[in-house]
Amino acid sequence: MADADIPFWCYNIPKEQWPAECPDFLVDLSERDQKLVGRRDQDYERLTWPEVRKVIEDNQLDRFVRVPSDLRRYLEYNAKLKKEHGSVMDYVVKERLQWTGLEAHSAVSFSDPATSDIKILYNDWPYGIDERIVHLVVWTKFELPDDPQTKELTAAMRQEIDDYVDRTFCQAVPKENVIWFKNWKALKSIHSVEHFHVMLFDPEPAFVEGVTHGDVPLSRKT
Repeated sequence: MADADIPFWCYNIPKEQWPAECPDFLVDLSERDQKLVGRRDQDYERLTWPEVRKVIEDNQLDRFVRVPSDLRRYLEYNAKLKKEHGSVMDYVVKERLQWTGLEAHSAVSFSDPATSDIKILYNDWPYGIDERIVHLVVWTKFELPDDPQTKELTAAMRQEIDDYVDRTFCQAVPKENVIWFKNWKALKSIHSVEHFHVMLFDPEPAFVEGVTHGDVPLSRKT
């Protein structure tokens, strides 16, 4: 069967498992996501570290996409979480962050944060990037304010995050192998809990295990 005749929801799964109809978790996908899911994994090219840095530096964050089969797994798992937990956010707060409340204990954010106000975890469903890149998420109970004019982080908060990233990651990973970004609001999958992303190129596994307290991303568990 020619690729053009294969429904997008049948890509990257064995033919004997092809569903006759589109699964519920893939119904109502955007045209962009349909094209991504309906693409062979072997035709996907992962972004290199220089490409990842350029995407972030140019603020072209919508270029970050998942490997087609990973995107399918991500969408299926999110649908399962919503059914079982009410929302992805509820699951993240209760199960991944294990926070019983979102009230910050520190009034001065990254300058002097309470340990309980910040948690570093793996991105559960990383993008299609060089597999040597470790993608982490820094979750905070305190606000990361945006400038109302630019809709991006305030200059003061950007500096605070820069300093925090330097202290937390650049002591163990060369600075040129560390980069961070905060997603545009339109690209966030979790809206109600503040967070930003950190990517590390080829860090020592022991360092990552220490800074995440032994966290394992969901994509490795399912």
